[in-house]
Amino acid sequence: MDPNDDRGESRLYIGNLDLRITEAALLKMFSPYGKIISEDFLWHTRGPKRGEPRGFAFIQYSTKEEAELAKEKMHGRLACGRPLFVRLAGEKFMLETADNSTKAAGEGHKMHLTGGGGAMGQTSRHAKIAAIKNKLKSLEEESSRSKKQKRSDNIS
Repeated sequence: MDPNDDRGESRLYIGNLDLRITEAALLKMFSPYGKIISEDFLWHTRGPKRGEPRGFAFIQYSTKEEAELAKEKMHGRLACGRPLFVRLAGEKFMLETADNSTKAAGEGHKMHLTGGGGAMGQTSRHAKIAAIKNKLKSLEEESSRSKKQKRSDNIS
């Protein structure tokens, strides 16, 4: 068995982290489930958000069993009001490869829509993020419009 596969099975991806969650808080939340041997807390390295958390991290446990226990206990748990998204780091790779082989087999014509190639999972994730940002922006604009509306109602 490939040692890299092993590492993926004991490594967790943790997403949907509230930006107020610190590295220390994350480690404290996940340490009850096993021995954490490494942790990657991702930060923006450039742009206007440089130095701010990116909202996801990876935690490496010493065994696959510890990682699976942590995944089972922590996936969907609320942290700062947001449900955590926890999965084995290797799962994403397996899903993307399965997705790519299906697309290549009979749906090549659709690949242009998603960007095709090996970055398909990445592209759809970016598309989802963009959609969420647009939704938030429209909600904020709607909120500010309704506040202005209320102010003008009070004036007349």
